[in-house]
Amino acid sequence: MRILIYMAQKPEELYTAKFLVEKLNVSDKYLRRLMTDLSKSGFIKSTQGRDGGYTFAKEIHGISLYEVIDSVEGMNKLNDCVLGFDECSCTNPCAMHNEWVVVREKLNQLFTETRLSDLDFERISRY
Repeated sequence: MRILIYMAQKPEELYTAKFLVEKLNVSDKYLRRLMTDLSKSGFIKSTQGRDGGYTFAKEIHGISLYEVIDSVEGMNKLNDCVLGFDECSCTNPCAMHNEWVVVREKLNQLFTETRLSDLDFERISRY
C-alpha cells in the first residue's frame, strides 16, 4: 500500500526500484516481490532497461484500497475470526464475533469505497 500511495502522488512518473527502496526505506528484495505482485494484479507495469522503472498500468481513480490489499495480502486475513478460530460464525461465535462483524464490515466498506485518488496527498507526511 505504501508503495502505491507514494507513487500516486505523481502517477505519470516512472519510478525505479532503487529510488523507491531509498524513499520508502524497504529492502530491495521485499520491494521487488511486491512490485511483481502488483504488476501481476494489473496495478502497475514495469519497463526494463537502463531507463526502466515502474508506473501505473491503470488510472489511480480506478484502484480501490480493497483491491490492493486483496491482491497482495488477501482480504481473508481481515475477514477471518479476530481471535484466530478456524470455525467462527453467527451460529458458532467466539467472544468477539458480534463486535468484530460490525468493525469488519465498516473496514471493508472503507477500503472498497476509497480509491488511491481519494487520498489527501497534501497532508501525508509518512509513507
